[in-house]
Amino acid sequence: MMNTALKLLLKQHVGPPCKPIVKINEQVKRGQLIAVPDGIGVNIHASFSGKIVEITSDYIGIEDFDLNEPLDNFVKLDKNLNHLQLIEAAGVVGAGGAGFPAFIKYAHPFENNDGTVIINAAECEPSLQHNIYQIENDFDTVLRGLKYMMEVTNAKKGVVATKHKYKKAFLTIRKALEKEPNIELFDLSDMYPAGDERVIIREVCGIQLAPGELPFKAKAIVSNVETFKNITRAIEDLRPVFTKDLTVGGKVNLNSSGKVFMDVPLGITAREMLEKVNGVIEPIGPLYVGGPFMGQIKDIDTPITKTTGGFLVAMPLLDLKEEKFGLIGCECGAQLPELRDLAQLMKAEVVGELNCKRMEPDENGRLRCNLPGICPGQAPTVLKLKKMGATTILIGTCESRTNTVARVTPNMGLKLIHKSDFTLRATGHSLYRRIDKA
Repeated sequence: MMNTALKLLLKQHVGPPCKPIVKINEQVKRGQLIAVPDGIGVNIHASFSGKIVEITSDYIGIEDFDLNEPLDNFVKLDKNLNHLQLIEAAGVVGAGGAGFPAFIKYAHPFENNDGTVIINAAECEPSLQHNIYQIENDFDTVLRGLKYMMEVTNAKKGVVATKHKYKKAFLTIRKALEKEPNIELFDLSDMYPAGDERVIIREVCGIQLAPGELPFKAKAIVSNVETFKNITRAIEDLRPVFTKDLTVGGKVNLNSSGKVFMDVPLGITAREMLEKVNGVIEPIGPLYVGGPFMGQIKDIDTPITKTTGGFLVAMPLLDLKEEKFGLIGCECGAQLPELRDLAQLMKAEVVGELNCKRMEPDENGRLRCNLPGICPGQAPTVLKLKKMGATTILIGTCESRTNTVARVTPNMGLKLIHKSDFTLRATGHSLYRRIDKA
């Protein structure tokens, strides 16, 4: 039995934190419902059997749980519910990071049976590998989830969108679809952010959505690999979502390029996962939760949630107190507040901040990229930052814009740092410094 409390966060989704429905000292079973939405959101279930010892506005704490409790020992969902109700009861969210409730996404059937349901199998973040691992080892579960959602939404067609560089996964999908006349395999461009929802819609459906527009406008719905797996489990096994697949890598002693862990109970911390790869290799930089592009710097005791994609230990950050930074914000990677924090960690002075020319406000005022993955030349932006006194340009941009910035910074006598540099170096992945011909 474990004495240290397991923390199950009450916000693991889009929307406000959930409301606890358990009490202190209450004994709960794995899979038992312990918190419900307070507005938009999803149910949260106990990831272990144990005793409730703490309830705050942020989490529910469980003690006296057994780390070796069998995963098939859980409280099942109501078998009398229909498919969509089971997905809602199970607490299925977009497991790729967005955290949008799946039951809401699939609640409205397509008219005239002309819609498309798409599996996002891009595994776009470099160093993360668990979605491709799932496809290589058990694609059938994912495929059944797609077929269930095609049935629920009256979709005419299904699509599995991935990259041919994942050769084994690509061939696995192609073979599985030989007997599926209404489902096709789509070969995505090998670039970041090919896994962005609007990029997938653009490539698969040939429709460019404006910032803020939803895929349903293109008569399409997109979910990632693990989301479809969780849908199948909810429908067939009556299983709530209480585990997560993820990748652990970076400056660690075992598999620095990334080790995949499947079905890790929610609430297990980064510290515990790093122990499973024999600890870190000092000196280290920040811990990123997620991938090199979209990951966020977090504490080592950060618990796993339904949207955790990975734990990557970065290289030590540079001490650049003599440098003057110019920042370029991007929706596809790091926006200005995150770059500002990163510059502060490197002790650099920020002398200028600009957004990519593609950034524009959506209907809610949020800055969005109007054409993700296709970036205009950045020479004027870089030149403005140089005139502000910048000696180094700090970016966290998509692959296309990194290319355009990398092309001009050397000619202006400027240094270039990408947010992802420190995690990519740690995982042995090449940096995003490709300079294409103009």
